[in-house]
Amino acid sequence: MINGFTPGQSDGLSADDAVLLDRRRAVLGDIYPLFYTAPFHMTRARGTRVFDSAGREYLDAYNNVQATGHSNPAIAEAVHRQLLVMNTHTRYLQDGIVEYAERLTATFPVGMDRVVFTNSGSEANDLAIQIARWRTGNDGIIVTANAYHGVTGLTAQITPENGGAMPIGPHVRTVDAPDTYRDGDNAGTVFAESVRRAIHDLQRHGHGVSLLVLDTIMSSDGIYPGTPGMLNEAFAAVREAGGLVLADEVQPGMGRSGSAMWGVLRHTHDVDFLVCGKPMAGGLPVGCLGMSSELSDAYAVDHRYFNTFGGNPATIAAATVVLDEVENGLMRNADIMGQALQNTITTLSQDYDFVGDVRGSGLFIGVEIVTDRTTRTPDGATTQRLVDAMKDHGVLISAVGAAGQVLKIRPPLTFSPEDLTWFNNAYTAALHDVA
Repeated sequence: MINGFTPGQSDGLSADDAVLLDRRRAVLGDIYPLFYTAPFHMTRARGTRVFDSAGREYLDAYNNVQATGHSNPAIAEAVHRQLLVMNTHTRYLQDGIVEYAERLTATFPVGMDRVVFTNSGSEANDLAIQIARWRTGNDGIIVTANAYHGVTGLTAQITPENGGAMPIGPHVRTVDAPDTYRDGDNAGTVFAESVRRAIHDLQRHGHGVSLLVLDTIMSSDGIYPGTPGMLNEAFAAVREAGGLVLADEVQPGMGRSGSAMWGVLRHTHDVDFLVCGKPMAGGLPVGCLGMSSELSDAYAVDHRYFNTFGGNPATIAAATVVLDEVENGLMRNADIMGQALQNTITTLSQDYDFVGDVRGSGLFIGVEIVTDRTTRTPDGATTQRLVDAMKDHGVLISAVGAAGQVLKIRPPLTFSPEDLTWFNNAYTAALHDVA
C-alpha cells in the first residue's frame, strides 16, 4: 500500500499507541489499512488542525472529507437540530431533501437536472453502472490504470488501485491517465488515442462500450488537472462508440478546484453522470448521482431505487451547511490559497533535483518526485520519505501514483495564510532532511 503501515511493525510508536495498535488488529484485523510508516493516533481536530495522543498539533493538508474544516460547529448544530425533530428515509415527503436537491442540481453540468442520494460515492457509481448497462445494452467500461471508484461488487471491478490481487472485471479496460508532466500539451490527444484502443478492444471481445468512468483530476493516478478541455477528445470518442461518460467528483468536486464547483466543468458540461460523496456532508455518510431527467425518467419506468439511509434528513442538514459554506467563500478561497500554495511549493522545490513537477488546481496539488529531472524516473521511495518527514515536521499529506511517486496535497477548503506559512516551514525542512 502507498503511504501505508506494514502490519507487525510498531517502530516509532509510543508504548500506549503500540498497545492500541495490537488491540485494533485483534478486533479489526489488517483488512483496514493505516496511513504512514508509523500510524498516526488522532484524538481531536478543529478546522485545519488535528492533534495526536500526546497533544501535539498538526496541519491537516490531506483530508477532503472535512472540506469545510474538522468539527465544524455549524454542521454539528444543524445535525443536532434535525435529530431532535426526525431522521427517517426518503419515502415520505420532506422539505429539506427537496430544497437541497434544487440547489445542488443548479450547480451540475447543463442538462443534468436530477439527483439520487446514496450513502457513498461507491453506491452512486454502482447505480450509474447499472443505468449505463441498461441504456447502452453494453457492459464494457473504461477506467484509468490506477483509478479508485469504490468498494461494491460492481465498483471493485473498476478499481485497479486495489492492486493486482484484486483483479478487475473481464469487461473492463484500463488506460494510462493523461501524463501532463511527460506529454505536455499533447497529453489529451495521447489519452484519447488510448481510449480509442480500449473501445476497439472492448468491441472486438463483444462487450461494446457502456461507460467511461473518470476522476477528472486523476486523483489516484497522480493528479493531472491538465489544461481546460484536455479530456474532451476522449469523451467524444466514447460518445461516438455509443457509450456514456461519468465524472467521478468524489475527490475533485465540491469547489476544490477553485474555478468551478465540479472538476469536470474545467473541461466540459457534456457528461451523462456526475458522482460525489466524501466531502458533501462534513463526515456523515452521503453520496449523490446526478443525471438528466430524460435518463432518470426512462430508467424509472421499469426500475426503482431505494436506499434506506441515502438522503436522510440529518445528513441532508449537514450537506446543506457544507454547500452554504462552499458557495459563500470557500470555493473562492480554494482558488486563491491553492494558487499561493502551488506557487510557493514550486519556489521552494527549485533547488532539489528530485522534485520533477508541481501541478494542481485549487486546493488539490500533486508534487511528482523523480530520481532526477533529466530521466524523470518515478521515485516512490523518496516520496514516502518526504511524506514521513512532513509528518515529523507537523503536516499530514499522502502519496499517489502507480509507483507512489506523487505527493498528494489536499487540505480542507478553509486553508488559510497562517496554514500556508506552517506548510512552507514543514516542506522546507522536509526537503532538507530528505536531501
